Amino acid sequence: MYTISQILYKDILAIHSLSVPPGRVTCITGESGTGKTTFLKLLNRLISPDRGEIYFNGTPLSEIDPVILRRQAVMLPQVPPMFAGNVRDNLQIGLFFAGKPPAPEEKMHRMLAQLGLKKELEDDPGKFSGGEKQRLALARVLLADPPVMLLDEPSASLDEGTGHAVISRVVATSREAGKTLVMVTHSLAIAREFADYLVTLKPGRPAGIREAAWTV
Repeated sequence: MYTISQILYKDILAIHSLSVPPGRVTCITGESGTGKTTFLKLLNRLISPDRGEIYFNGTPLSEIDPVILRRQAVMLPQVPPMFAGNVRDNLQIGLFFAGKPPAPEEKMHRMLAQLGLKKELEDDPGKFSGGEKQRLALARVLLADPPVMLLDEPSASLDEGTGHAVISRVVATSREAGKTLVMVTHSLAIAREFADYLVTLKPGRPAGIREAAWTV
């Protein structure tokens, strides 16, 4: 899916060689300031490396139209945007950006329920808590159904129990559909439970990837 070769971004991130496999769950961990969010932004071409190349399905990111790339690989930031309008509008806009037809109301209700968000489609997201906004944004991404999801701390605004339930649902949905999920998390417990592969970023050192083998 992604192959990274000799990239350098400012003095924040340096990766000699790295592959992110398709159809699997890859978790990105590391201390604050080690470049986890920068890593996701590079994968989504929100920023470009100063040196080196990133390939998406064998094609350099620099040769892919950013709009086309971001329809294939959707990034959800840690503090996701809320758009004007109600819950329905915020769900449908993800499909609009993806170039897909609107979803029926039943499907939207089902997606909200899967993430434990007990809201009506007419409700105003501006009045939601941070955790509710995060779940609404996750529902928007899942509804758009992209091949690749790049999630930056998707449970950061949730309590431990709710966060675990939400991540479990997202991972299950991803695996059932054979999606590629790349998820930044500060929680080693989440990484240990859900990662097929783990990337650990350390200050001043390149990233490394290995198959998760937590029982060793």
